[in-house]
Amino acid sequence: MSTGERAADTGPWAEQVNALGDFIRAQRQLANLSLREMASLTSVSNAYLSQVERGLHQPSLKVLRSIADALSLSTEQLLSEAGWSTAEPTAPAPEPEPAATGTEDAIRADPRLSDDQKAALLGVLRSFVEGASPAR
Repeated sequence: MSTGERAADTGPWAEQVNALGDFIRAQRQLANLSLREMASLTSVSNAYLSQVERGLHQPSLKVLRSIADALSLSTEQLLSEAGWSTAEPTAPAPEPEPAATGTEDAIRADPRLSDDQKAALLGVLRSFVEGASPAR
């Protein structure tokens, strides 16, 4: 990606927006997520996510929270890693003990998902499971 694709402003604010976009892209790629998959997880369009990654848009806090959740990061970690926070990075929260016994239970128990998101994920899961042949 060339720097010509980014906003014409080259001041400190634009540099931070670009750094945030670069960090989000790197984390998405490390998580092996396509833009389309990330869009599905965040309820943000893949076109908008692409523009955020290229430094063309400054996302709202709501969008940043969705992105952080999709990447299994805290919003503070996301902002700190991108240089947007003067606070010390917080240690990652300890992994909660798995309370659910199955995939459907895990989806239902995830506090980060709205009821509509849970219903959508359950529907997708069931469409895959019902159409799949038994493994081994």
